[in-house]
Amino acid sequence: MNATYNLPNLLTVLRIVLIPIFVLLFYLPVTWSREAATVVFVLAAVTDWLDGYLARRMGLVSALGAFLDPVADKLMVATALILILQADPSIGVAIAVAVIIGREIAISALREWMAEIGSRTKVAVSEIGKFKTATQMAAITLLIYRDDLWGVPVYTVGLVLLYLAVALTLWSMTLYLRAAWPSLSGDEQTRLPHDS
Repeated sequence: MNATYNLPNLLTVLRIVLIPIFVLLFYLPVTWSREAATVVFVLAAVTDWLDGYLARRMGLVSALGAFLDPVADKLMVATALILILQADPSIGVAIAVAVIIGREIAISALREWMAEIGSRTKVAVSEIGKFKTATQMAAITLLIYRDDLWGVPVYTVGLVLLYLAVALTLWSMTLYLRAAWPSLSGDEQTRLPHDS
């Protein structure tokens, strides 16, 4: 199979295609809209794990997949956070959303710069970053669903997890910046790709 059209890449594309469906279901004027939107978000999260697992297991890691996978993740997460904020325009949610989306933009720019100077591995995904992502996805799932379930205050638990995700977001960003600081501050000699 062509590396571009392998199963992991198709799952990544599916995740991008699910975004407008997710938005539509979130706003659909029916009683089950939140449940349906939650299912789509969880499906996207599962495909995120599955495409990475399959790419490694089947030896189908590709340049397209490496590019598209984080883009698909960030698009879905940013969309979900904006919808959650629109549904609950409180200052606490607004700050949390701004921190999480702002961090994603900053770290993406940092990784691009570090790749440019040949030091990409210094800002590779860390264990704390993975834990942050898991906490964030759980928080978003609960905040989309919103309604109490079996006596559990789902939205409140979701907010607690969201604020925990914000703390982990700031922590992981600090670790990434610390690792990259010698290159950013000029304390470490760097060589740009176009240098002779």
